[in-house]
Amino acid sequence: MVKKLGDILGKAYIFVILAILYAPIILIIVYSFSGSSNFNFDNGFTFEAYASIFTSEKSPALWSAIENTLLIAVIAAVVSTVMGTFAAIGIYSMGRRSRRVVENVNQFPIINSEIVMAVSLMIFFVTFAFPEGYLRLIIAHIAFCTPYVVLSIMPKLESMDPNVYEAALDLGANPFRALTRVMFPMITPGIVSGFILAFVISIDDFIITQINKGAATGINTLSTYIYSDARVQGLEPFWYAVFSIIFVVVLAALLTVNLWKIRKQKAKEKEVGVQ
Repeated sequence: MVKKLGDILGKAYIFVILAILYAPIILIIVYSFSGSSNFNFDNGFTFEAYASIFTSEKSPALWSAIENTLLIAVIAAVVSTVMGTFAAIGIYSMGRRSRRVVENVNQFPIINSEIVMAVSLMIFFVTFAFPEGYLRLIIAHIAFCTPYVVLSIMPKLESMDPNVYEAALDLGANPFRALTRVMFPMITPGIVSGFILAFVISIDDFIITQINKGAATGINTLSTYIYSDARVQGLEPFWYAVFSIIFVVVLAALLTVNLWKIRKQKAKEKEVGVQ
C-alpha cells in the first residue's frame, strides 16, 4: 500500500513539474490562433496571426530580424562546434590534473552572469577597436557558445575506449585518419548535440546581443526586436505565431536527433547480438 501510494505521488509530482514547464508554452500556441494580443478568442479560431507574419506593416523589420538571427546563429554554431570539438579532444588528451583545471576554466562563461560577460565583451571590443555590427556579434556568440559545445562532447570522449584510437595508429593509420575515421564517428552524437545547443542558445540570447550590437548599426535579432517592439505598444499577435513556430521547429529537431540516436543504438545492439 505504501509503495503504491509512493508511486502515485511520484507520478503526480512529475506531472506537476511538466505542467509548470510546458503550460506557458501550450498557452502561447493556443493564443497564436486567437488573432488577438488580449488573450481572448473574440475573433474566433483564426490563422490571422500567422498570416500577419507576412502581411503586417512590421513584416520587413521582423524578417530582417529573423535573417540576422539565423545568420549569426548558423555561423556561431558552426564555428563554435568546430572549435569546441577540437578543444574537447585536446582537453581529453591532457593529464588528469591539467584536464580538471581546463574543464573548470571552460565552465566559467557558463556559470558566470551573462551581464558580466556582455560588458566584458563590450570592453574588449572597444579596447581593440572592433567595428560595430555583425563582426562583434558573431565573435561574442562564438565566445559564449563554444563552452557549451565542449561540455556536450566531453561525456562522449570520456565514455569512449581510449585504446581504439591507439589501435588505429598501430594498424597503420596516421593521426588525422585515425581522428576522422575512428574518433569522430564515436563522438558524433555529442557533436550534433553541441551544434544544436549552440544554435538554440545563440537564437535565444538577448543581453550580450543588445549590449554589443551597437546603437547606430540598426541590426536587430529576434530577441532585441521583440524588446524594442513590445516596450512601445505591447506584443503584436504575430509574435505568438513566431514563438509557436520556433518551439515546433526546435521540438522537431530534438525529436529527430533523439530518434536517430535510438535507431543507431538499436542497430548497434542488433549487430552485436548477431555476432
